[in-house]
Amino acid sequence: MTFRSVFDAAFIRTEFDKSGINTHFIPSIWKYVIQNPNCEWRQIPSLPSAAYSLLSSKFKPCTSTVDSVIESTDQVTTKLLIKLQNGGSVEAVIMRYDSSLGKYGGKPRSGGLRSTLCISSQVGCKMGCKFCATGTMGFKSNLSTGEIVEQLVHASRLSPIRNIVFMGMGEPLNNYTALVEAIRVMTSYPFQISPKKITVSTVGIIHAINKFHDDLPNLNLAVSLHAPVQDIRCQIMPAVRAFPLGKLMDALAEYQKKSQQKIFIEYIMLDGVNDEEQHAHQLGKLLETFEVVINLIPFNPIGTLSQFGTSGDQRVTKFQTILRNTYNIRTTVRKQMGQDISGACGQLVINLPNKKSAGVASLTDIEDLHL
Repeated sequence: MTFRSVFDAAFIRTEFDKSGINTHFIPSIWKYVIQNPNCEWRQIPSLPSAAYSLLSSKFKPCTSTVDSVIESTDQVTTKLLIKLQNGGSVEAVIMRYDSSLGKYGGKPRSGGLRSTLCISSQVGCKMGCKFCATGTMGFKSNLSTGEIVEQLVHASRLSPIRNIVFMGMGEPLNNYTALVEAIRVMTSYPFQISPKKITVSTVGIIHAINKFHDDLPNLNLAVSLHAPVQDIRCQIMPAVRAFPLGKLMDALAEYQKKSQQKIFIEYIMLDGVNDEEQHAHQLGKLLETFEVVINLIPFNPIGTLSQFGTSGDQRVTKFQTILRNTYNIRTTVRKQMGQDISGACGQLVINLPNKKSAGVASLTDIEDLHL
C-alpha cells in the first residue's frame, strides 16, 4: 500500500472530513512531525482516537528521505539529495547569506544571517532548455504537494529557512495545483513563511501567469527570459515556441497591473549568443515600461553537456551598464554559490545510470535573487 505524506494538505483535509475529525488538528500534527521527524502517530498528544487510526492507515510523517547532504567548500551552500517514495530523486539547495554585508543606496544594509531554500517542483523537466542540466533528464513526474513541502521540512532541520525560491528541478507552473497548495501550506501555521519571501520562477507559462496573482497574492514572480527576441529564445529554450514573446509580455503587463509588484527577470549570459550590446539594447527596450529587476546570471558549465561558453566579465559589465544607464533598469549580477557541488544555477540533474537508486550529480535553476 502506498502511504500519503501528512503534508498532502488537500488529501488529509478530505480524509479528516470524511471521518468526521475536525481539521483544526492538522497544523498541530504538522508541527509535531517537524519537531519529531521519526515519531510514531501515537506519540502525538491530544488527538481524537479516530485520528490515530486514520493516520496509521493512510499517512506517513514524511514519504521522502534525505539520501545525502553535500556541503560546498564555501561553507554557505548545502545540497540535499532527497529520495522519493516511488524511487525517484530530487535535489534542493540551501544558500546562506549575511544580508547585513555591503551597502544599499549608499547606506549600510540592515539584516543579518538568513537562509534561502531552492526547491524542486518536478523530477526532470519538460522545457528542455539547452543551457540547463535538468533539461537533459527529460520529464519524469510531478511532485505531490507533500513532496514539495517535505523539502522545506528536511532543510529546516539543517538551517532556519527565511526565503524560498522555486527554481530547482522542473517548471513550477507546469505543476500548478500542487505548487499552489504547497505554498499555501508553507505560508500558514506552523511554517508561516511570508509570501513576500517566496519567489516562483517560470519560463513563461502564459495561462498560469494569468491566474497566478489571484491564487497566490503577494508572492514574487521571476521570469526566465534569457533572450530579448523570440528567435533566440526558441534556439536555447525550445519549449517557448508555445509561448510567443509578445503574448508573454502582454500577460506580464496584466500581472503587474493587478499585483502592483516588481517582476524579476532572469537572464543567463551565453557567450556570443545573447550577451552582445545589441541584445542589451533590445532587452532594455522590451522592458523599459515595466517595473523589473534584471538578474544577469553567469552561465554555469554542465560538463560535456555544454554547448555554450561563459560570457567574459567585461561583456557582463557592459551589458549591465547599458541596462542601468540607458534604460534606468535595476540590474544585478548573480553571485555564484555551490558550483563545486553542482548546486549552482542550471546545474541540477539526477543521473539514473540503469539503477533504481539515484546517484548524485547536479542541480537546475538555482536562483539567488536579492529581494
